[in-house]
Amino acid sequence: MDLLDILSSAGLWAAVLRIATPLILGTLGALLCERAGVLNLGIEGIMTFGAMIGWLAVWGGADLWTGLLVAAISGAVFGVLHSGLTVTLGLSQHVSGLGVTLFASSFSYYVFRLIVPIEGTPPKIERFAPVDLPALSGLPWIGPAFFTQTAPTYLAIFLALAMVWVLFRTPLGLAIRMAGENPHAAEAQGINPMAVRYGAVIAGSALMAVGGAFLTLSAFDSFIPTMVQGRGWICIALVVFAMWRPGRALLGALLFAFFDAFQLRLQTVLGGAVPYQIFLMIPYVLSIVALAVMARRARVPQALMQPYRRGER
Repeated sequence: MDLLDILSSAGLWAAVLRIATPLILGTLGALLCERAGVLNLGIEGIMTFGAMIGWLAVWGGADLWTGLLVAAISGAVFGVLHSGLTVTLGLSQHVSGLGVTLFASSFSYYVFRLIVPIEGTPPKIERFAPVDLPALSGLPWIGPAFFTQTAPTYLAIFLALAMVWVLFRTPLGLAIRMAGENPHAAEAQGINPMAVRYGAVIAGSALMAVGGAFLTLSAFDSFIPTMVQGRGWICIALVVFAMWRPGRALLGALLFAFFDAFQLRLQTVLGGAVPYQIFLMIPYVLSIVALAVMARRARVPQALMQPYRRGER
């Protein structure tokens, strides 16, 4: 198999969509928070907890969609915590986010070990099955590449497109952007920036947790405490790469997923001639390069990380 065979393989592009799904959801969640003016560095822990609690709900007898809902609710709870610390109390968004990550990650492992018997191999569940789309899944090459995904993948793509419309075509989106750009101007127009920030952080945190739950309910069928593997931090970088635009966030997640899927297959071509650690570095190195190029043109929301207190100027 040569490079052309890899690039023309339907399996590569199917893997790209699968790998991109948690990144899309996590990036959308982080983008929504930051558009409203709140940096949420709790994403890594929130994704970990969402992966655990969603899997735990299904392992306990709930259906898969209920597992996703439970994960979303858990993420929203962490969003309330982060909002209370940063929006109401005006504490450092960096410190609060890192605190949420440490707490959520540790609490995930504690709850998992408290409820699930300690075994050599984690218990498994029945995960989401690929959706068979009539007249599309059977198309040559295109069908296996793009139309054999699980339902959460299609949901993630839909949410990315829906967020484009909400942010730039609705009064709600305008209120969110005003809260992140000039909350005092928003207040002058009768908008409560604190309420908008609360809502954005809660909704964004719910999306992050659903991104984590995808790992245990669709990509895999069991929970491992370290399975998020830095995806949350990648999502934070992708927000900057996307210049805080949902459409570009979708493309950025797909680009990183392509690098990741490609390096896995590249290992089979070069074999042991190159240390495998080099291949593992490829998606991150290329992402750093792309981020450095795009960040120079990025326009940060003007009120990002700035506490807001009503009546102050």
